Amino acid sequence: MTLACQNQNELLGVEEPLDTIYAISGCTAVGKTELSLNWAEQNNAEIISCDSLLFYRGMDIGTAKPPQEELNRVPHHLVDIRDPSDQMDITSYLSLAIPTARDIQKRGRRVLVTGGSGFYLKAFFEPVTDDIEVSEEVRHRVEALFDRDGLKGCLAELQKYNPQGTGDLDTENPRRVLRALERCIASGRTIQELRDALRKNENALTMASKRLVVLSRDKEDLDERIRRRVDLMLEQGLIEETQRLRLAGFERNASAAGAIGYRETLAFLDGQIERDELLERIASNTRKLAKKQRTWFRTQIPQHEIVDLTGSQIQSSELFA
Repeated sequence: MTLACQNQNELLGVEEPLDTIYAISGCTAVGKTELSLNWAEQNNAEIISCDSLLFYRGMDIGTAKPPQEELNRVPHHLVDIRDPSDQMDITSYLSLAIPTARDIQKRGRRVLVTGGSGFYLKAFFEPVTDDIEVSEEVRHRVEALFDRDGLKGCLAELQKYNPQGTGDLDTENPRRVLRALERCIASGRTIQELRDALRKNENALTMASKRLVVLSRDKEDLDERIRRRVDLMLEQGLIEETQRLRLAGFERNASAAGAIGYRETLAFLDGQIERDELLERIASNTRKLAKKQRTWFRTQIPQHEIVDLTGSQIQSSELFA
């Protein structure tokens, strides 16, 4: 084994298997927080967040981050660990999540993963990162193409490397398309070839046994919860929070500034939409996100139990029963 492979294995924790990892997920506004807190309190667990926006300090209202009194009820990990202008990536996440999970279990406690960000949750079930190195020259080349020809131009270029198609790549997500194009250029491989190689890249999280519960609600119930949540965000000061984040430079981080809630508020601050439109624009985009999340859970992670919260009083003790 080469030194590079040895170092990668040490980073990913291949040599030390983990005990069972528990996870509670579901689409935005479904009601994950309270059930997760109750289950963790009752089962001697600590929470590892897999929410791609809770990483960022100061992004509180627009992410519906649990208030400090709720965070204090149970030890939380990987929350508020980045400035909003400093982008988080999956490799950095794994380098933190694996030793965190190991430390929790060494102290005799259970690991509970919570959050609705599919890609970060998926990292617990299958490999999502490899050793492909993308040079600055390739990154600049792809960025220049995007600046000149937009998403359409990048998709056309990606098609040249993938004549058989791009599979289930989210072609409406600029970040996913740009990263895929960078990796195809850097490796000379197709998306499918990269995925085939990726499956061999097991780590301590993917090898651990998992129990995942996905919470759900019917569309009408969820739509009403989303509407109430957006109302509350605006009452609590989402506009003012976005102004503070803008001053802190969070627009340098496309993942943060482009998140639902913040991108619409930035449009309002720039005079692109009226104040009366803001609530409905955020709620509409959140509903679209929830629909996409439901599809993602159904197609991307087959190993889970669905718990429907519509009109029910499910107790945390009933989860993982």
